[in-house]
Amino acid sequence: MNVSQEAAVSATFAREAGLPRVPLPTLEASCERFLAWCAPLLTAEERAETEAEVAAFLRPGGPGRVLHAALEEYDATEGVHSWLDTFWPYRYLGRRDRIALNANFFFLFQDTGQDQLDRAAGLVAGALNYKRQLDEGLIAPVEQRGVPQSMVQNAYLFSTTRIPGVPLDTVRAPYSDRAPGPSTARHIVVFFRGGMFRLDVLGEDGTPHSLDEIEAGLQAVTKADVHTAAADRVGHLTTMARAEWAAARDALIARGPRNAGTLDDIETALFCVCLEDLVPEDTKATCDELLYGDRGNRWFDKAVSFVVYADGRAGINVEHCELDGTTILSFTDALLGTAPEEHARQSGARSQGRPVPRPLTFELDDTLRARVRSAAEAFAAYGAATATSTVSFGDFGSTAAKALGVSPDAFVQAAYQLAHQRAKGHLGATYESIATRQYRYGRTEAMRVVTPEMPAFVAAMDDPAADRDTRRAAFRAAATAHVTRAKECQAGDAPEQHLWELELIQRRRGGELGITEQPALYRSPGWLTMRDDYLSTSSAPSENIQYFGFGSTSSKCIGIAYVLLPDRFNLYLSTPLPVAGQMHAFADRLREAVAELRELLAG
Repeated sequence: MNVSQEAAVSATFAREAGLPRVPLPTLEASCERFLAWCAPLLTAEERAETEAEVAAFLRPGGPGRVLHAALEEYDATEGVHSWLDTFWPYRYLGRRDRIALNANFFFLFQDTGQDQLDRAAGLVAGALNYKRQLDEGLIAPVEQRGVPQSMVQNAYLFSTTRIPGVPLDTVRAPYSDRAPGPSTARHIVVFFRGGMFRLDVLGEDGTPHSLDEIEAGLQAVTKADVHTAAADRVGHLTTMARAEWAAARDALIARGPRNAGTLDDIETALFCVCLEDLVPEDTKATCDELLYGDRGNRWFDKAVSFVVYADGRAGINVEHCELDGTTILSFTDALLGTAPEEHARQSGARSQGRPVPRPLTFELDDTLRARVRSAAEAFAAYGAATATSTVSFGDFGSTAAKALGVSPDAFVQAAYQLAHQRAKGHLGATYESIATRQYRYGRTEAMRVVTPEMPAFVAAMDDPAADRDTRRAAFRAAATAHVTRAKECQAGDAPEQHLWELELIQRRRGGELGITEQPALYRSPGWLTMRDDYLSTSSAPSENIQYFGFGSTSSKCIGIAYVLLPDRFNLYLSTPLPVAGQMHAFADRLREAVAELRELLAG
């Protein structure tokens, strides 16, 4: 997207043009790193086969040279912010399976003791204050260790909706050619028992309603005499695979003008608030509901949906295509770090009369109702086929790791590898998301955790002949290698996204470039093994959240979302049901590994 001129002059976005561009690695450097990264997971025969395919890819006039030259040309094109400008839409908007559970992520907020409507009103007030600050350019650009970070993703926090399509989805958002500048919407969409309501939370002049009025409007939603039959809960359709949902959306629009108007209300809404009439039995169940709770009470395509349970517990479900965890962390920290009353005061909120919720309904026929029912049933089955677990360390955090003289992230990633070996009997490809927002329009880089030093460390820990000093030295070597690789990824010195984008260029433009077949590199053991996740990991450190979570990325993968704070360490694990036993074994082994490594390093 292009941040409009109007937005670019605001302080929030003003530094964007001055940020350094994402560096484009040389083809030789990425191929060399790729071979080094995949090597620890391959047999000698697989390594030799992969090396041969890399050599063919790299040969003068070979496919790699042609594809990389096309990427260099694109990177130098006027108006292109990054060589990844096309990669990100294809990576996220190009996925054809369902995004609910598979792509969206959640945060479970800290409890406040408020009741449901008080909590929900406070979240609305905080979000409206953040929007006011964003619109006025008052959100200061984030800095990490003094280095300014890209703020572009903030443009997608409000009135942003993913629109299903074939073969790619699109995004409807402000700060775009279609809607230059900030969102002018004054309403949110509130879900309750599968019913949808439009609630205007800003007055005609853009001033927020008072906290009491927002709460009264939410209460009116829960008291409304509207019963939405299960087959009329169109939110279920957002759980479908993307092309199927696109066809259903077209059918909705073709059914009658009311449906197009309702979709417009949903898609332009500032955000969603999902009020639940249930109280999850425990923290894990609360997390599960945030990840894939449905009952037609969600619109998973919406960028931001606050979910508030009957007992006042709350969290957020986020559509991932334009928003990463780091941006949502800043947003939620701003929301939760200030009292709702102060948010209301700062935003200029005032009494304007209680906002009256307006039911949002669709005109459906039997065919559309059948689609809603089948979508609901299929997603319920998909959720039931997902196993999850929470793991909490109340006596360990980043402070304890630093006291042992080790990077906290290196410590926990080494513990994951040791636990995986003991739970499954082998290591496997492990993904870690590394933020690269110090670059213009920067997002993340893909890090592969299994360095050559990692298997050596794991082997030493389970070698009866290895003494304490040997094990400690192996751990230190693995931790050092981890930190080095993470820094390389942060600097853009990583092979995976570069080579992946070359593959995508071949798919999109292979005919015109004379590369009509997929290069064999992408069918090599190295490429397939390195990207076949056994563990997919990402962290979200914030005092304001209890847990962070997402779905696993393959049929044998364990998703590990972790909150590592100075005094605690919480994880949410997810995996397909057939891997449930291994996931629970991994959790048990992880508890042991953390204790064992602490004891090893303390001695």
